[in-house]
Amino acid sequence: MLKRFIHSREGILSLIVLAMFFCVGAISPDFISLSNSIGIFNDTAILIMLALGQMLVILTRCIDLSVAANVAFTGMLVAMVNQAFPDINMALLIFLSLIVGAFLGAINGMFVWLLKVPSIVITLGTMSIYRGATFLLSDGAWVNSHQMSESFIGLPRFEILSIPVLGWTAIAAIILAFWTMTFSVWGRNFYSAGGNPMAAFYSGVNVGKVQFYGFLVSGTLAGLCGYFWVSRFAVAYVDVANGFELQVIAACVIGGVSIVGGLGTVIGCVIGALFIGVVNNALPIIGVSPFWQMAISGTVIIIAVIVNASSNRDKARIILRKPDQSSGSVSTQSH
Repeated sequence: MLKRFIHSREGILSLIVLAMFFCVGAISPDFISLSNSIGIFNDTAILIMLALGQMLVILTRCIDLSVAANVAFTGMLVAMVNQAFPDINMALLIFLSLIVGAFLGAINGMFVWLLKVPSIVITLGTMSIYRGATFLLSDGAWVNSHQMSESFIGLPRFEILSIPVLGWTAIAAIILAFWTMTFSVWGRNFYSAGGNPMAAFYSGVNVGKVQFYGFLVSGTLAGLCGYFWVSRFAVAYVDVANGFELQVIAACVIGGVSIVGGLGTVIGCVIGALFIGVVNNALPIIGVSPFWQMAISGTVIIIAVIVNASSNRDKARIILRKPDQSSGSVSTQSH
């Protein structure tokens, strides 16, 4: 099993991440320290959770471009609620972020499922709507750290066995996603709905409903990450997570989630997110300008898409044999 994993896409990507990790460690030994390794994982925790939600959407041949705008709106809402009611129970506030995020995700899913609107169109529209709603909600104002309660800011930083709550939440999301996608019928429906929608339909799978569930889960995780984002950075403003949806999609694609649906793993998605996390943390150490990060990420996405396309390309099937008039032999036609 270990040998098979090493030769798999996830195994090769893991080796690449480890190679980068230790190469940067050779330049700066502190980079590979336990505390910094935990810090890198914690920095990547939000990206991991959003990528897991995006993976479900992409598996069904859809895309969610509104995920970062969902983070911004939900984060601003819970920050303003905390500002108005500083003694509010944190469990209630987190529940609010989950419900609001799920509602925003469900809007996308309903349009895709019931009205058959292409996902890239509806999520491009809701991305602008959610950003505009964030501005209207806050009137363009910021909610800063001194306007937030100590419990609001402190929860993501609270450490259990040296790992912050934010990191533990990402670990829980990974475990739950892995079990669901590996062992449950509900998880396998995502693969069948994206891999062969027609066959899934005749097997009794409601493809549109599965797509709706993908957007619902993606939105729910975005809502949770909205709270974690503003509380971790102790600030909420309109442009929170602006453009972050590109990194989320990049994590999925780099991790082997096929953009044409039906193919991808939780482990690959997580490793893809960690790849971006290591790159983002390593570039400043090796003296590369942060402005190159987007170019590097874009290049990696293109390479990953090319690799996915070449590895997933169906082999031609012989469908007809006909006599070759010139030689008398039989030639083949394929498609």
